[in-house]
Amino acid sequence: MADSAQVTQLQTRNGLSLTVRAVRKGDADLLREFFAQVATEDLRFRFLSGVNVVSDDQIAEMIDVDHKQTEDFLAFADGEILVATGLVASDPAQDRAEVAIVVRADYKKKGIGWTLLNHIADYAKTIGIKTLESVESRQNQAAIGVERDSGFSVKPYGDDPTLVIVSRQLT
Repeated sequence: MADSAQVTQLQTRNGLSLTVRAVRKGDADLLREFFAQVATEDLRFRFLSGVNVVSDDQIAEMIDVDHKQTEDFLAFADGEILVATGLVASDPAQDRAEVAIVVRADYKKKGIGWTLLNHIADYAKTIGIKTLESVESRQNQAAIGVERDSGFSVKPYGDDPTLVIVSRQLT
């Protein structure tokens, strides 16, 4: 997947400059600090559980990606403040990939989620992913709205009425 040394400069629709790079082995403390700034409700939506604190094991999983089937992008404002993460994980054939994004509470409503989602979609398309999808809580209307705005369609998630799957064809 991504070259872990590659850095991309992006700008949100609101004019905020972002520096985006792949997660690195030494980012555990940075991620711990970041998740302490994420709203409890957003943690619940990101992990689809009652998580109040992201565990060391969960952070280790985010860092220990193979940079082939799984990549975790970190988005920094002003080059130094971690404001969002975006995890993308593909199936072995790299036909489908799932994306999960979370934005720091004090940086929400600045276009960061939309910008990071579209960056990840562009990245997924360049590596041959055909379908990008996300499992969302029906209650997470903000994320579903961002995904719809980015060309994703929404449908029920199996027999679970609390979830939806949003997907976008990339080819």
